[in-house]
Amino acid sequence: MSETSTTGTDPVLLTQRLIQCPSVTPEEGGALVLLEGLLAEAGFACTRVDRGDTSNLFARWGSKNARTLGFNGHTDVVPVGDESAWTVDPFGGEIKEGVLWGRGATDMKSGVAAWVAAAIDYVQDAPEDASLVITITGDEEGDATDGTVAILDWMDAQGETMTDCIVGEPTCPNEMGEMMKIGRRGSMTAFFTARGVQGHAAYPHRAKNPVPALARLIADLDAHVLDEGTDHFDASTLAVTTMDVDNPTTNVIPAEARATVNIRFNDAHTSDELTRWLRSEADRIADATGIDIDMRVKVSGESFVTPPGALSELVATSVKSETGRDPELSTSGGTSDARFVKNHCPVVEFGLVGKTMHQVDERVDVDQIRQLKAIYTQVMQDYFSEQP
Repeated sequence: MSETSTTGTDPVLLTQRLIQCPSVTPEEGGALVLLEGLLAEAGFACTRVDRGDTSNLFARWGSKNARTLGFNGHTDVVPVGDESAWTVDPFGGEIKEGVLWGRGATDMKSGVAAWVAAAIDYVQDAPEDASLVITITGDEEGDATDGTVAILDWMDAQGETMTDCIVGEPTCPNEMGEMMKIGRRGSMTAFFTARGVQGHAAYPHRAKNPVPALARLIADLDAHVLDEGTDHFDASTLAVTTMDVDNPTTNVIPAEARATVNIRFNDAHTSDELTRWLRSEADRIADATGIDIDMRVKVSGESFVTPPGALSELVATSVKSETGRDPELSTSGGTSDARFVKNHCPVVEFGLVGKTMHQVDERVDVDQIRQLKAIYTQVMQDYFSEQP
């Protein structure tokens, strides 16, 4: 069955076909092969930018020396979990009563399909100076080390650029058109290990218990107020996610205890600054208790914001034209690959309602997919009808 007809490229059918590709990270599953074939047939110059075990796709239409509108998305999906809990085949792409079901239906094969469908139709009659770039990764749901980062590294080496970029992640909490993202909080995780001396619980003076020291550190971190929020962000948060001793007995003081905290931080902070603060707090408790406390930090991304301006106004105008809603300019939620794109060019995110992403029976209204294609089409038309 063809996605293209006299009425244009069907984003619903394309979403169905993408869902039927079992592309659980890091498996490509046929999704990028499908997109590459469709885009190449429409006249896009396509390049696979695979790195490590990750499959990626770069596609360009138009001159790389022209003002270029880019899109970033991913075709990899999270695992289905307990398949017996699903009421449909998670990779079936079934439509029932106007709803499309399957893993990736919202996050984010529908967003990719809507943009690709809009782009294929748009370039058939685009102005000569129009230039589009499409970047699709298979590693957004994983470690994200060889996905969008690899594409951007390749683009830099090839002299390929995007002037502006839209990421198609689901951004709307409940209703289509209610929210777009102009930034994201940073995310970092700190892993603490407190080490003492093991001993008999009846003779605590002969041991050095790391548990109270670690508990004191975690309580102090949990009570600390990082900030009260900034112009575009809510207050930063620190969440204690684990505290473990793995002690199977009740009469042994353990030699080691571990804890983990995750910080989602706004643009009042950098990960380096927060790392120094965490280290100073751990050292303070270590000095007071005599317990050694090691710390390891993993940074998933820095906070960033694209200030409201021409790009966000362009998207907002298209959203309102199609939905009647003025989208809220938000920086809420977790991380996305926009955290990498922002180092290359201005970037905003707009996509579908994301209520069921990563859930059992993930699904999306088919009308929303068609609506998203219409929004993306207007974005392209307006972008190239305006002078930079």
